[in-house]
Amino acid sequence: MADPAYLATEKLQQAVSANEPLTFRQPPHNVEAEQALLGAILVNNEALDRVSGFLSPDHFFEPLHGRIFETLATLIHAGKVATPITVKTFFENVEPIDASTTVPQYLGRLAANATTIINAAEYGRTIYDLATRRALIVIGEDMVNTAYESAVDQAPKAQIEEAETRLYSLAEQNKYGKGFETFKSALATAIEVANSAFQRAGHLSGASTGLSDLDSKLGGLQRSDLIILAGRPSMGKTALATNIAYNVAKAYQSERRADGSTETTNGGIVGFFSLEMSSEQLATRILAEQAEISSEKIRRGMIDENEFRKLSEVANEMSRIPLYIDQTGGITIAQLSSRARKLKRQHGLDLIVVDYLQLLAGSKGRGENRVQEVTEITTGLKALAKELDLPIMALSQLSRQVEAREDKRPQLSDLRESGSIEQDADVVMFVYREEYYVERTKPNEGTPEFADWMTKMSQVSGKAECIIGKQRHGPVGTVELSFEGQFTRFGNLARDFMLPRD
Repeated sequence: MADPAYLATEKLQQAVSANEPLTFRQPPHNVEAEQALLGAILVNNEALDRVSGFLSPDHFFEPLHGRIFETLATLIHAGKVATPITVKTFFENVEPIDASTTVPQYLGRLAANATTIINAAEYGRTIYDLATRRALIVIGEDMVNTAYESAVDQAPKAQIEEAETRLYSLAEQNKYGKGFETFKSALATAIEVANSAFQRAGHLSGASTGLSDLDSKLGGLQRSDLIILAGRPSMGKTALATNIAYNVAKAYQSERRADGSTETTNGGIVGFFSLEMSSEQLATRILAEQAEISSEKIRRGMIDENEFRKLSEVANEMSRIPLYIDQTGGITIAQLSSRARKLKRQHGLDLIVVDYLQLLAGSKGRGENRVQEVTEITTGLKALAKELDLPIMALSQLSRQVEAREDKRPQLSDLRESGSIEQDADVVMFVYREEYYVERTKPNEGTPEFADWMTKMSQVSGKAECIIGKQRHGPVGTVELSFEGQFTRFGNLARDFMLPRD
């Protein structure tokens, strides 16, 4: 079988020898639409307002047209009038278009041939769409060239992720930054949020965590929020995040819109980035919680037939919930963003959980300046939350200075690299279990101290605190929760008035 490259070369040589004209594909463009838009703006400067929200000089195929558009926009935004007369001074020394036409003369022709500004927005949209097609061509060509000429140490997976990021950025670049909207429009959106909160169970504006007392403080997990859940080792931050992720996925309900798309009406589809534990370990935790069988017994196989049957039934029920786990360790913030976008495109996505923040790397991998790297990570997570319009819950470690204090309840200053984490987060929560510390001060039995210790243990046993240290749109404070260590399960703490009477 002949080499395709050889056949192509041979065909080219035959065309040259036969004096046949060679045809080349030009990038998609419409010079007439560009001329019509520029002429409309020159005749009536208000035409710029119809396209300035989405069109930029880079979108023009003809470089001169892009430069003219930029000059017109600069003058008009400065409060000046842009006409062929006022603009020509910026182009008098520019090289003529051809032997008989200078750029100032060309500006006059553009204005003379302009008819109306009614179609200005359509001309602008045509220019924008064609620029998008040209950008797609560039991305495709770069993909091909990189695949041909990639270095030996460059993994194909890295190229795929880079291409995905570029394509998604191209698709989303006009989604945000739409400029001003009327207050009436903003009010309508606010009423829609209030209405959905009124109709949703628990009257929450965000997704329910499954913990009613925490929901009452947060109003649920709010879209576009970056939520930091921090705690010292063994406090249960992974357990709490897992509980919340499962509760959100279990409550998932959706309905079809008129346009055929799917809208989440309750709960949500969850993406869980488990950078520390494997997907099997994470599944075992959730299985133990739901089946109420100790995870230690499950791992060691210390279960009887009835317990195994119960595990199978619970696992069968759990397999239907929309919870997706990515167990890749050491990924960069760019890789995480790319995978989250892909999951949203393919299956939908309403909540991201990252366990945990310090195991992520910056775009260039782990560098020497960890503070700058964490800043890039937290900024990237917040930008991703806004871009995908969903809450992101990122777990974080606390510094050891907590252990040096008598009161070991964490505070904002205990966050590692706290500057960027505290600044970028919309909500910062801490998990604290006093039982953990009291248990480790157990004195010898039979001593007076032991009786005091037993009293203290009875007061803190099975209890946990979720301390809300920061919340942009709500109150701070402490939420008391129950904690069952053997099932790694947090729950609503029963109040005295809720307890059954004798």
